Amino acid sequence: MKRINHLSYLLLLSLFLVLPPAASAQQDKVRLSLMASVMQRLGVNTDITIVYSRPGVKGRKIWGGLVPYGMAPGNKESKGKPFPWRAGANENTTIQFSKDVLVEGHRLPAGKYGLFMMPGKKEWIIIFSKNSTAWGSFSYNQAEDALRITVTPVEAPHMEWLMYGFDHLAGTSAIAYLWWDNLKVPFKISLPNQ
Repeated sequence: MKRINHLSYLLLLSLFLVLPPAASAQQDKVRLSLMASVMQRLGVNTDITIVYSRPGVKGRKIWGGLVPYGMAPGNKESKGKPFPWRAGANENTTIQFSKDVLVEGHRLPAGKYGLFMMPGKKEWIIIFSKNSTAWGSFSYNQAEDALRITVTPVEAPHMEWLMYGFDHLAGTSAIAYLWWDNLKVPFKISLPNQ
């Protein structure tokens, strides 16, 4: 009898070790906003990499609707504090520079940054945060900003799935952009001393 109990215990223990936990099964689900990345090299060895999740328009009002103008109103996750848009979905959108760069003429050291945005009807604020590991922007802290720039969005043909890319490649500079719904939000990245 004791031998059977011992064998039953070993069988149960082996099942727990072999079967994946529920959390792992949750991670294996297909997300509605799929992860994507884009990389561009400037000069000889300066790489720019943007990693983000791609939400769809899906018939929703995006600008001034799903993505409010200015700071988003505080909620439970942000403990009531207003916060900027994470410039994508799910985890923070990140942008990484392998070497120091200029963004709209402002120096930004090499490194990985959380990329946040505050849309406006005529101008947008783009924020490069030293915190690149948060989930979304609910824990955003302005004291962690490495750089803020102001840019002007431009009308563009409809883009169903949010996308980042690079235009106007000039060897040592490029225009990075976010494109979603009917807007493109461009910002110039260039190499210092070029």
